[in-house]
Amino acid sequence: MLPNYLFVIEFGYEIDMIFSLLTIGVYKNNGYLMVSCNGGLNQMRAAICDMVTIARYLNVTLIVPELDKTSFWADPSEFQDIFDVDHFITSLRDEVRILKELPPRLKRRVETGTVYSMPPISWSDISYYRNQILPLIRKYKVVHLNRTDTRLANNGQPLDIQKLRCRVNFSALRFTSQIEDLGKRVIKLLRQNGPFIVLHLRYEMDMLAFSGCTQGCNNEEVEELTRMRYAYPWWKEKIINSDLKRKDGLCPLTPEETALILRALDIENSYQIYIAAGEIYGGNRRMASLASAYPKLVRKETLLEPSDLGFFQNHSSQMAALDYLVSLESDIFIPTYDGNMAKVVEGHRRFLGYKQTILLDRRLLVDLIDQYNSGSLSWNEFSNAVKESHKYRKGQPTQRSVIPDRPKEEDYFYANPEECLKPSSYGQVSSM
Repeated sequence: MLPNYLFVIEFGYEIDMIFSLLTIGVYKNNGYLMVSCNGGLNQMRAAICDMVTIARYLNVTLIVPELDKTSFWADPSEFQDIFDVDHFITSLRDEVRILKELPPRLKRRVETGTVYSMPPISWSDISYYRNQILPLIRKYKVVHLNRTDTRLANNGQPLDIQKLRCRVNFSALRFTSQIEDLGKRVIKLLRQNGPFIVLHLRYEMDMLAFSGCTQGCNNEEVEELTRMRYAYPWWKEKIINSDLKRKDGLCPLTPEETALILRALDIENSYQIYIAAGEIYGGNRRMASLASAYPKLVRKETLLEPSDLGFFQNHSSQMAALDYLVSLESDIFIPTYDGNMAKVVEGHRRFLGYKQTILLDRRLLVDLIDQYNSGSLSWNEFSNAVKESHKYRKGQPTQRSVIPDRPKEEDYFYANPEECLKPSSYGQVSSM
């Protein structure tokens, strides 16, 4: 159980800070936790949930998280540009105290660079934060965690810890009204024309450069992607065999491969296919087969006027937030790569009633595709194999895997937060 105390034992806060404490009731303040999130929107989203939970468990005051502005996307957005910060603070005030900034006397430490800063150990049990991080907070009064992705273990945590992670994710983290309103407009436009599928086609330049996956790329594109990979020193893997990586299922499906799989799954060409992604590498040339198979191919840029999206230009996380909202509401969600957005959306759709999410087995699929393209499989054999292999990969209730000493290989908590789900609700989702 999380510990409870009678009051915050510290003074000198501004009046609005004091008022924010009155609804918490039982609380003791052990110090302050600052966090700097790293990665894209959904990597940061999961990290924020973890950091709120850790702050509550340690009885420390959390400062509104700082978002990553130095990643590949270089998005300058602040927390309040993407999330409703006031809702975030007030909706959690019965659990944890969150402030927009440090009290002035402590803020000066940040300005002079004297705050204790460190990256916590990845996939750590909550006891690590109690035994290693809390003593540092008590000693220095303020601790800054400068990396936050995957810092809390998937499994083996107390039930109230897991449920609080869900509460933050599904209730406290609400997008700004501007993002929410535009998302509703996109969904309404799609619904006017019938059912729609969201295809998270992760075939952007950064993903291909990072992964080294170059299937279908010409020589100039391969060279461009290789140069880009070497240009980012924190992308540690440099020499990559694209063919081997693809056969191991570690590459996002290409647009051409995706078109084949959608057809094999009997996705009718009358359905709208909403592309949730950035600019597809190779442009119209690489999208030709998918557009030919599914003429009702749309994206936010084709549904909205340029003026609608003007505010969001050069703010990749805000654009991703729009795609996130549309993905949640789609009749079917299909990611072509199991990145952070795919996983977090999968988990959120499970929470909303196990809405159908087709989780593609890329290792199996590329083998089937190669057999079909070589003539070893007929179309019917290929299609039947694809459908049969994905019968139980549609977001049904399932137990999250536990692999002792290999946390990276476990099912991700945010893809399947089973402690917060209602298994009986599955079956109400109709399949296409």
